[in-house]
Amino acid sequence: MQVSKNKINQYLFFLIISIYTLFNGGNSNILIQINFIFSSILFFYILKDKNCKQHLNNFNYNNRFSLIVYLIFLFYLVLQIIPIPIEFLKFFSPVKYNYLKNLNLEELYVSISLSPTNSFFQIINFITLLIILFILKMSFYNERYKIRFYYFLSLLGFISSTIGVIFYLMGNPDIFFISNSNYKNSSTGFFINRTVFSVFLLFCLLSCLEILRIINSNINKKKDYFFTKIYLRLFIIFITIGIVTSLSRIGNFLLLSTMIFYAIDEFFLRKNKDKSFRYIIIFILIFDIFILGLYFGSSQIIDRFYLLKDEFSNITSATFSLQRLHIIKFGLNEFYNFIFFGYGSGSFETLFQIRFSNSSNYYANHAHSDIIEYLGEFGILGFGLLSLSLLKFFLNKNAYSFINVVLLFYMIIILLFDFSLHIPIIQILFLSFYCLNIKKN
Repeated sequence: MQVSKNKINQYLFFLIISIYTLFNGGNSNILIQINFIFSSILFFYILKDKNCKQHLNNFNYNNRFSLIVYLIFLFYLVLQIIPIPIEFLKFFSPVKYNYLKNLNLEELYVSISLSPTNSFFQIINFITLLIILFILKMSFYNERYKIRFYYFLSLLGFISSTIGVIFYLMGNPDIFFISNSNYKNSSTGFFINRTVFSVFLLFCLLSCLEILRIINSNINKKKDYFFTKIYLRLFIIFITIGIVTSLSRIGNFLLLSTMIFYAIDEFFLRKNKDKSFRYIIIFILIFDIFILGLYFGSSQIIDRFYLLKDEFSNITSATFSLQRLHIIKFGLNEFYNFIFFGYGSGSFETLFQIRFSNSSNYYANHAHSDIIEYLGEFGILGFGLLSLSLLKFFLNKNAYSFINVVLLFYMIIILLFDFSLHIPIIQILFLSFYCLNIKKN
């Protein structure tokens, strides 16, 4: 059987996603480089096809304003790491200027970014995201290609969650490149952080549910999907177990919210007489979330869905702690200190270490609020450019499919209370789902 060229392109893209997943979501400087190289090679390989190139040209023409603004945003990030005369910092970054003066450094040229190295790799990551967008537009322009993407992610989620749960039941030993020592009592799969693992599995769960919904509609009544449905339901069980055993409050909160979204849409909004998908929703709510949640979480099941448990009771305290809202409050205060030009992408950890240089009790490499961290990293100018480049996508009336409404809810919660949108695999999945679910004109 001959495999089409476009199918080969898609499988190569799936391979890149698999590499991201296997190695902690691509969340390191060396992995960012590797992902950039692989994505670039695939991009130029696909670009040789005239049909794919035409799809890219059409997309670029229809979104030229957004692309131009995004390129200006990338140029702005480059300016953050270019050394400038130290006296210029009085205007661009007076706080950093005071740091350097207090240290009596004799540097003549310094950058705006507090960590130019990390900022450089973040620029590479933002370029990679643009390349991924181009690959999606060149290779997944048909509705059936979106279903193929869902099938792949469903299988990947099943494998990841199965391995994560097995490691969890074994006591989370460190095996080869998989580090489980940070969370001995929860599932993390191939990821180091349990919340990132649970957010990744949420995308896999969405893939399973969307395939089942499509199958239960009228995609092809002559084809027998009996075994496909069995596989997908099995995948759903293992994926939800993975999310539940991650014990991530945000992950479990979003899981419950997802099923409520589907229940409202299926029972009240959709004019669909097929009740089999409704039974699946009820089964997940009762068995996967509550029964399995009670089994794995015992009396703590309510706490896992309580998104900000014990957070607000301590936020008014004058003493700093590593509570989520204390770190968010710290990030907000630092944003005001670097309000216009930021402290450089990927520099929050450096900033935190500067502020708490005399204490070994505190450590944070993210602000636990992506929107606060992005504001601080880019400043108002950079964040404004990024927002302007994305504005057309969010204001596009064709973008508001059901799945994209769910994604926007995810984005709001994560932007406010988590750091997962700083992780490359989560960025790519948001980008992929959003682009693939924009309604065709």
